[in-house]
Amino acid sequence: MADRPRDLAERMARRRKIGDRPAARSGDGYLRETFTLPRAAARARAEAFFARYPKAGYMSVVETWRELPGGDIEFTMRRLPSAD
Repeated sequence: MADRPRDLAERMARRRKIGDRPAARSGDGYLRETFTLPRAAARARAEAFFARYPKAGYMSVVETWRELPGGDIEFTMRRLPSAD
């Protein structure tokens, strides 16, 4: 028998409560860090992130970014926990 919409909503709510970290919720194995910095500092922080966690080893990437009304940049860096 198909689930009712209420059953689906309750199941989604339970999953949302499990774990408070984005990686724990998504279950994809990536670690994420979110920063909000002025443009120049954001660029420097991303460069430092890639220097510490190279793309080839950690599959590092800028997952999302946006410019905030004040001119700051909010961005999320994603990487694997280890470079195995």
